[in-house]
Amino acid sequence: MSANTAELNYAGKTYRFPIVTGSEGEKGIDISTLRRDTGLVTYDSSFQNTASCRSSITYIDGEQGILRYYGYPIEEIAGRYTFVETAYLLLHGEFPTKEQRAQFSRKLNEYSLLHEDMVHFFDGFPRGAHPMHILSTMINALATFYPNVDLLSLKEDIDTSATRLISIVRTLAAFAYKKSIGEPMVYPRHDLSYCANFLNMMFNSPVKPYKIDADIVDALNLLLVLHADHEQNCSTTAVRVIGSAQVNLYATISAGISALSGPLHGGANQEVMNMLRQIQSRSETVDSVLARAKDKKDPFLLMGFGHRIYKSYDPRARIIREMCAKILDKLHVRDPLLDIARELEEKALKDEYFVDRNLYPNVDFYSGIIYHAIGIPEDMFTVMFTLGRLPGWIAQWREMVQDKNRKIARPRQIYTGPALRHCPEPHR
Repeated sequence: MSANTAELNYAGKTYRFPIVTGSEGEKGIDISTLRRDTGLVTYDSSFQNTASCRSSITYIDGEQGILRYYGYPIEEIAGRYTFVETAYLLLHGEFPTKEQRAQFSRKLNEYSLLHEDMVHFFDGFPRGAHPMHILSTMINALATFYPNVDLLSLKEDIDTSATRLISIVRTLAAFAYKKSIGEPMVYPRHDLSYCANFLNMMFNSPVKPYKIDADIVDALNLLLVLHADHEQNCSTTAVRVIGSAQVNLYATISAGISALSGPLHGGANQEVMNMLRQIQSRSETVDSVLARAKDKKDPFLLMGFGHRIYKSYDPRARIIREMCAKILDKLHVRDPLLDIARELEEKALKDEYFVDRNLYPNVDFYSGIIYHAIGIPEDMFTVMFTLGRLPGWIAQWREMVQDKNRKIARPRQIYTGPALRHCPEPHR
């Protein structure tokens, strides 16, 4: 048997399938002809062993703790490049030149205003509505105000549509927050950077002007950069699947937001804060909490530790941990929840049980702490994730629609219902 093929022996016949190799040496079996040749399909619950596409955007090696955007290590990007520059990288494959960055920034500023007719949409949501649900709905509604976002027009105008969406999503997010607390909306300013503008729209008030802090702006830039893309996760897969039906960009991104809103995906950092609050309310010690986490009979889960993909330290967590310490020290935060988090982190990193099982604090553990410290409310945590992930979703969607071999996503199934049976006489 050739090293470039894999064999399947079935029903007395041998079938050969080619091996495909990625640029980092990872290998997969191309089974695109499996059903045609054998009548079989593969069964892979939750696609844990299935590569659904070829992609040149993000590379992850979970065993080695590697994350790269277009080949660039996340350790070299974070803290060195802004979120705007990273978004440009994801959309174009390279970091912008000085001129390209200036032009991109001008477009982000130009497209930051929301159509005034859409502002009235916020009045239709009940007070207290979750900002993620508002954001998903409003993104979907954008297609009616900017209708030229179908597949054909995007062949020529994809940069405009992508830039508008990246810019306007922060305005929508900030407006959604202001609506949820009953405060007047704050419009974007032309003289502020992307992250500073968002913070100002979130926290500025007629009765309490917001003072922009450069360190907090840097922290937000870092958080968004670290979340900008993460390969074929649940929400990115949703974007690719929905987009494969040639759904417009805004509706496609709305689907990604809906997928991200789940507690097992984008809501993980909010679950961390809920866990810390429960620990505080029960007056538990950190030692007792760690003991519960080790007890297989105890249903308690230590949120924010370990990762589905990373079997070593999450490279994003290493970076964000330093920023977390910097922000907490700078703000002189005195918060019992953050005290619990710091003690939990310190003791877990020294505990053989967690170290041996690679259950290190992940990016969700630290991001929730930072957001909490700088005043972002917990129901906005997933919205912040959306702001960061948006360029990655658009890049993944763009790559998919430009693939000449694309087809509408259509998984198969293994049917487990009743065999053929005939309808009984109706009861009359």
